[in-house]
Amino acid sequence: MPTTVAPPTAPTWSPIGIDTPRIDGPQKVTGTALYTSDFHFPGMLYAVPVEATIATGRVVKLDTTAAERMPGVKAIFHRENIGKIFRSIPEQGFEGITEERRPPFEDDVVRYYGQYVALAVADTFETAKAAADAVRVTYAKETPNVDTELQADDDPELIIATFGPQRRLQSERGDAEAAFASAPVKLDQTYVTPAETHNPIELHATIAIWDGSTLTLYESTQGVVNQRGILAQMFGLPKEHVRVISKFLGSGFGGKLFPWTHSPLAAAASRELGRPVKLVLSRRMMFQTVGHRARTQQRVRLGATPDGKLVSLQHDYVYVRSMLDHHHEDCGEATPFQYSVPNLRVAFGRAKRNVGATADMRGPGAVPGLYATESAMNELADLLNIDPVQLRVLNEPKIDEGLGLPFSSRHLLECFELGAEKFGWSKRSAKVGSMHRDGLTLGWGMAGCAWIAARFPAETSVQLRDDGTARVACGTQDIGTGTYTILAQLASQKTGLPLDRIEVALGDTALPAGPLSGGSMVTGSLVPAVFAAADGAIASLLTVATMTPGSPFEKRDASDLALERGRVFVKADGPQGGVPFADVLRRANLRLVSGSGKSEATFGNPEPKFSTHSFGCHFVEVTWQPETARLRVSRVVTVIDAGRILNPLAGRNQIEGAVVMGIGMALFEHTSYDPQNGAPINSNLADYVMAVNADVPKIDVHFLDFPDKELNELGARGIGEIGLAGFAAAMTAAVHHATGVRVRELPIKIEDLLS
Repeated sequence: MPTTVAPPTAPTWSPIGIDTPRIDGPQKVTGTALYTSDFHFPGMLYAVPVEATIATGRVVKLDTTAAERMPGVKAIFHRENIGKIFRSIPEQGFEGITEERRPPFEDDVVRYYGQYVALAVADTFETAKAAADAVRVTYAKETPNVDTELQADDDPELIIATFGPQRRLQSERGDAEAAFASAPVKLDQTYVTPAETHNPIELHATIAIWDGSTLTLYESTQGVVNQRGILAQMFGLPKEHVRVISKFLGSGFGGKLFPWTHSPLAAAASRELGRPVKLVLSRRMMFQTVGHRARTQQRVRLGATPDGKLVSLQHDYVYVRSMLDHHHEDCGEATPFQYSVPNLRVAFGRAKRNVGATADMRGPGAVPGLYATESAMNELADLLNIDPVQLRVLNEPKIDEGLGLPFSSRHLLECFELGAEKFGWSKRSAKVGSMHRDGLTLGWGMAGCAWIAARFPAETSVQLRDDGTARVACGTQDIGTGTYTILAQLASQKTGLPLDRIEVALGDTALPAGPLSGGSMVTGSLVPAVFAAADGAIASLLTVATMTPGSPFEKRDASDLALERGRVFVKADGPQGGVPFADVLRRANLRLVSGSGKSEATFGNPEPKFSTHSFGCHFVEVTWQPETARLRVSRVVTVIDAGRILNPLAGRNQIEGAVVMGIGMALFEHTSYDPQNGAPINSNLADYVMAVNADVPKIDVHFLDFPDKELNELGARGIGEIGLAGFAAAMTAAVHHATGVRVRELPIKIEDLLS
């Protein structure tokens, strides 16, 4: 395990590690930031899909007569007239990935409620909506399967999942079954998480424009480069003939990582009609056709000695998948390395249901998985009468026992120590219902958390320009997490320019290829690429300075020079003097110099040298008023070990947002399906309840800030997802401590607490 080192002290001029407001904030608060549906083009048409009202069966007949006769209707597209839309397949790296592989209208089979069976296109949105409503569909209906009791129904040991083959036996060491059977203390419980639906404020949207054989898409997406690859395959185009633009995104939470069927439908309609087509989903469609977190059912068996040492851990889970698709909800991702245990077995199964394709949702796999394993650890602590923090400390691993590799950086014990101190955990009385304040019963709970740290491939360019500004560009996107600001900070670190002198270009496949905004991997991926690009631009600048007649640095070696705070100077003389780099470029009659940089992927590396993850913990206080059955979250302390934090202001915002989602996961969120027709019953923001301001207490966030240099030069790891991982387990522990009720199926309901 690498030696712990203190965080480095940044130069006083460095923007790294400084609370930095979003550079795109003024555009957002003034309404000048344009999201996908804000764009308008001459001659633009509007499309509205026709949704299946059954969850399984076949389309027997489409009657489009009345719809086609409506004034302003340009076309009703369906299987017979939409034109060719090809299938796509994954490509090398991280392109060609989508959750629903069946192209729209490929056959007449309906596999989930809301599946698109036709598309109305008209001059106005209102007309297109009326035309879609006027299409009459006749079905051969079958009985849907949306059963919530899960049994694995895919038998082969080797199955296909999102990123390729996966083995049902995910991880194994020792003999977990025999060790459990002989363990002095045993825990065997099942934990359930429901289907949850992504509900970003910005609805999914596409605007498709054809210019000859070139397709441009304005898209609400977390991956412009991947979207380009998918649409190029679907329409048989070279990638250079497809451009995808996503300048601003109103969040996605993973639901916008990969393309959905509305996007090729808009493109096909635009191709057939020769005009731009805009397609914006309704909120109800967001519950049907663009993914959701899979329902999971997880059995956790722990065997331990009386003093709390784990001897066996078995984690068997089943999750829902759609009838056709291969999404893998990797609930066992963190299980093999989170705690030290000599005997372990992690295995999974999948249960097909008549629902739309499941998808990644903030902290996919690890969030439901850690709810189960951390809940089991809390129950084991109660069973052993050991403090739950101490139980985790007793089982702290020295290495990643799943991979047999050292951790690149792991400071989970420090997280527990700081979290317990800030929360006042030492004042906890373990007895259920024994703590009170202001006439309310208090409940205290805690849990650990973890999330993978890795890099996606990334390319960037940096320009230094003759007006004294810089430009950094990457074909990634800002999904509301602060990527614009991080890139400006990175460029500023290298050039010394203030942030207001740096232009950041994102969200366009015309730029150097960038990573998906998923897995909390964008920042860690961009650090090496931006630094390499900046170094290239600076090297060109210094060479120009030595080759330009009349330059104060003429005929010097470029290695004698440096750039700092936007000025070129001789290293031996120090940075106090020097010349603004803009003067160097103007003297050379150059508009700009540029550099390019790349970052290689570490995600999916078959031969890693280290186990790279972020870690943390949550401490939660709830108040319980049994007379009125009122449960509230009153206090949260979260401590995160995520390497060096480049922008603490944005970092705290990320963790706070994740904790708010954690409150929603624990107390409110679940998507219910009608067993008669397979429809999501609560497909609106009135019936699908999420945490709001009134539900959220003060959230006290702390970062340890230990750099992890295995990932990049600055030691930064991503933090978008880890704040949600483990939180629901801390909540259910707090609820048990207050009420004596052990909830093992989320969300926690009033009726659970009254039983």
